[in-house]
Amino acid sequence: MSGELRVWGACPLDCPDGCSWIVTVDEGRAVKMRGNPDHPYTRGSLCVKVNRYLEHTRADDRILHPLRRTGPKGSGRFERISWDEALEEISVRLRGIIEEHGGEAIWPYQGTGSLGFVQGCEGMAGRRFWNVLGASRHRLNICSTAGNTGLMLTNGTPGGMDPEDFALSKLILLWGTNTLTSGHHLWKFVQDARADGAHVVAIDPIRTRTADQADQHLAIRPGTDAALALGLLNVVLAEGAQDEEFLAEHTEGWAAFREEILSHPVAKVAEITGLPAEDIHSLGIRLARTRPTAIRATMGIQRHAGGGTAMRTIAAIPGVTGDWRHPGGGVSYSTSGHVRLRVDTREDLLAAPVRALTMTRLASDLGSVKCLWVYGANPVGSTSDTNAIRRELLRDDLFTVVMEQFPTDTVDYADIVLPATMQTEHLDLHAGYGHMYLQWNEPAVEPPGECLSTTETFRRLARHMGLTEPSLYDSDLELAGQLLAGGHPSLEGITLDRLRKEGWVRMNYPKPFIPFAEGFPTPSGRLRFPPAGEAYVPSLSVRTAGRSPYKLTLITPAAHTFLNTVFGNNPELRRRAKEPVVLVNPADAAERGLVSGQRARVHNDRGEFLADVEVSDRVARGVVASPKGRWPKHSPGGANANAVVEERDADLGRGAVYHDNLVEVSPCAGP
Repeated sequence: MSGELRVWGACPLDCPDGCSWIVTVDEGRAVKMRGNPDHPYTRGSLCVKVNRYLEHTRADDRILHPLRRTGPKGSGRFERISWDEALEEISVRLRGIIEEHGGEAIWPYQGTGSLGFVQGCEGMAGRRFWNVLGASRHRLNICSTAGNTGLMLTNGTPGGMDPEDFALSKLILLWGTNTLTSGHHLWKFVQDARADGAHVVAIDPIRTRTADQADQHLAIRPGTDAALALGLLNVVLAEGAQDEEFLAEHTEGWAAFREEILSHPVAKVAEITGLPAEDIHSLGIRLARTRPTAIRATMGIQRHAGGGTAMRTIAAIPGVTGDWRHPGGGVSYSTSGHVRLRVDTREDLLAAPVRALTMTRLASDLGSVKCLWVYGANPVGSTSDTNAIRRELLRDDLFTVVMEQFPTDTVDYADIVLPATMQTEHLDLHAGYGHMYLQWNEPAVEPPGECLSTTETFRRLARHMGLTEPSLYDSDLELAGQLLAGGHPSLEGITLDRLRKEGWVRMNYPKPFIPFAEGFPTPSGRLRFPPAGEAYVPSLSVRTAGRSPYKLTLITPAAHTFLNTVFGNNPELRRRAKEPVVLVNPADAAERGLVSGQRARVHNDRGEFLADVEVSDRVARGVVASPKGRWPKHSPGGANANAVVEERDADLGRGAVYHDNLVEVSPCAGP
């Protein structure tokens, strides 16, 4: 059709796949979006959520203009104002806060709503502006930091396998990951391996749709993954299948770790994990005899009090078996460690060191904050201990600004709301954390209403405040060019012009990829095994089981129709998701008088949320599951699962503990 344009784009959302897409534009209007069929990893398909993205950009509840609060905080009542009015009010308030309390009283709370390196959290968009003001540093720890830290301790990097190399594997362990819901493009490579004889095992407390498709499912007790890793390695040692040459040449700390493995025989591990001893033994035999073995473990596995150690110990498995020698062997958690873009947040702009505030400690750290600036985030819908957060957001002395696309629960507490662009409306540069490609996102259409990109919002605010630092005014193309200018060999030959022309480019890593062929990026150049006594840290739920009045461990897996809380307001996806459910094992349901379809309270001493019971053997006894992603305002009772999640740190990196909560499930009173 004459006048049509095809525009390269990339999904910005918090998913490892980072899909490449093509937007068709006709007379300035985006009329079609489809996956890019030429992309080697995502191969033309999008997920059920993103298939509705264009519809979502035109939703009736899209925020199109700056807003000022007119009702009480939390009421969601606003009036439209101009950008000049919004910038003036913000400027006056920020100057006053800095003068009276210092810049550290400002908390720029950025989330994973966009993983862009220009507009989103990967490039820490806006950080230069906040550095000039001397604002507190934001520690974005909500997603993957415990696992990243564990992998850093073992391998020196969170980077591992190229997921495409799963096609070469003979044994695949999908460990704490629901591939068909969260990163479904990997499944094609799993299927390729399976066609060549690979055996696929799902290790997960829930029998997910991925577990249904696996050859074997091990319903592990939540928070005991490191113990299972030790038990499997115990069998490997009993079989004499450890790779002595690899151990001698490429690892350190083996003698102590070997003793730790020997102290975890199969019978002991069966008791810890709740798995049949014969299943642990048979998988251990398979692990001992099968090269290459690939392990896919993603973020859900590390959201408990021992989550960092769990990843640290799982990452030790290919160090014992020598799988890192082989294409198709090793561990895949996040490819982010292989992305070597130059993110320059200009820390030199800080006049003095500033404190760091932690994302998952929003409620407890907010007391010393006078301005909360939220962007790419919906903390009232997605952060621990929702009730405590709400109490802090009601403070009269807290000035809250939210940059948003839709009227989330967090927006309801804002003093000023700034309308934000969506992915088809701005420029960005992306690198999926589940593949090895850089991807370009060209703006396909003009922003609707008065929506501005993140970068343009900060440029305008800096200008309104009279800030003179030149780097605050770098254009988006200049920022993208700076990202590619670091000189790392993986970026050689990848230019801005090439990315804009081709849409995606593989970073300069070989295929197949053996990530540690030249040694591990640790001080010794060797894989570091966990020290004695530090290879298994049970979750708090495991440690306190039997002593707590709450007897059920709550898991909040990713929903198939929402991505975190993105799309939580989409009418069609909400319709498909139906009412919130909580899966309860038949034995646990019988003890509590629960039946399928019954409305129930899921509660502990922090709060409660309501969900419909689904009695199911998809969860083991002692485990309940309720998918995340719902907006509290669209949930029965006005709360989601985060109402029962404690503000508490994982063992490493101060990670979140969403899967480490003891609850009870009780029938709701009345009909």
